[in-house]
Amino acid sequence: MSGTGVDAANSVRHRWALLITVGAGLLLITLDNSILYTALPTLTRELGASGSEGLWIINAYPLVMAGLLLGSGTLGDRIGHARMFVAGLLIFGAASVLAAFAPNPEVLIGARAVLAVGAAAMMPATLALIRTHFTVERERNIAIAVWGSLSVVGAALGPIVGGTLLQFFWWGSVFLINVPVVLLALLATALIRPANDPDPTKSWDLISSLQVMVGLVATVIAIKQFGHLPPSPAILGTAIVVAAIGFALFVRRQRRLADPLLDFAIFRNNAFTAGVLAAAFAMFAIGGIQLVTTQRFQLVGGFTPIEAGVLVATIALGSLPTALLGGAFLHRVGLWILIAGGLGLSVVGVVVTIVGFGADFRLLVTGLLVTGAGLGAAMSVASSAIVGNAPVRRAGMASSVEEVSYEFGSLTAVAILGSMLSLIYSATVALPSGAPDEARESISAALELAAGDQGIVEAASQAFDGAYLAVMAVVAGVLAVGTAATGVLLRRYGPGTRSQVHSEH
Repeated sequence: MSGTGVDAANSVRHRWALLITVGAGLLLITLDNSILYTALPTLTRELGASGSEGLWIINAYPLVMAGLLLGSGTLGDRIGHARMFVAGLLIFGAASVLAAFAPNPEVLIGARAVLAVGAAAMMPATLALIRTHFTVERERNIAIAVWGSLSVVGAALGPIVGGTLLQFFWWGSVFLINVPVVLLALLATALIRPANDPDPTKSWDLISSLQVMVGLVATVIAIKQFGHLPPSPAILGTAIVVAAIGFALFVRRQRRLADPLLDFAIFRNNAFTAGVLAAAFAMFAIGGIQLVTTQRFQLVGGFTPIEAGVLVATIALGSLPTALLGGAFLHRVGLWILIAGGLGLSVVGVVVTIVGFGADFRLLVTGLLVTGAGLGAAMSVASSAIVGNAPVRRAGMASSVEEVSYEFGSLTAVAILGSMLSLIYSATVALPSGAPDEARESISAALELAAGDQGIVEAASQAFDGAYLAVMAVVAGVLAVGTAATGVLLRRYGPGTRSQVHSEH
């Protein structure tokens, strides 16, 4: 083999080794988004956490990450994405140890927030490194499809990994499992030594990140208030006003900055916008289905954590084939079929799941598989639509926008659907006379207070099943909206389109 051939082979091996390394980091990030769904009942019991604290233990992670992602992408452009990836790994590993040995809910919530800081540093860097190292369009599409499939797989496998660990170890193991993966990723990064390529001319604006964070936190607080009966008018009103002010100040600041964290002009590209929407809708569906399904089948169905994890892991099983094939055939099939068609298929899957819930468990599992197949197709090329339609000089920004869409989807799923589940249960449960009022607050409280009273157990279970079906119907409706929106945006990106990406090189 000639010297040029050897160099080319080494270059190919280097690129794919880099993909494996950043993929390991991405897998950690997405696993930690969903690994607590099966662990939540155990965590709540062991730490004595309230229902609200339980939701904050889950939400602290995507909330802080979403607030920091735009800033971290731009910071990566400034100091180099390889350096950001390593810094993120170090923070993530240290926070995992803190979370594993947290003595109370407050410390665990804080540790989850620090985990999010590490994840926010890593996540844009993973996609930006792929964007800058894979320069051939078709090869890059495949690499990004692998990246997108890891997002689906990590999110879907989180519950089964959490359930398996809880089967054999204490609850802290769901965090401690991160440490060896972090160490291996650090070693691999040191061996591969990816190009850092910092751009000192890029500015980093902390104020913009704080404005986004204020808006997101206030939004989540407002959503959670709707889950209370009755909601506090003072808290709800204040949260809405603060959210509006935070987001308004952010938009105003971006329009005045010479180098903003978010350039709104980038959304004029329909494919870019459709990719952002597809990522958000897909993660909303995955997060919502996992959260309510694992809770329902553990609390009402009597499933163990690992059994509930295996059940929702069927989403990952369904998504793998379409996620991997989507990137490989994007140049032939087009964005319209893969994104809008994939979301449309997922609507069918959720409907089948709802029908199977009351008719046949095998039909329910089939519905989850079909849902995963649709979401896998959409997410595999959402990344290509986003990164491929952004200028190279905006690689960090484009990566950050995609990650924000993922985290915003997960965040709103937990906040909206988790609160809706509690609200519908509390509003519809018909407890027998003499039952304690506390049993109306949550099904966990009802089952704990039942003390063998089958009347309370049956009433609580029936109400929770009704709430579960209502939430799944909302998921189907949201996916239908996503199908329509992306279908309109991508109507010119069907089969035979010359190119599905139009980035500046």
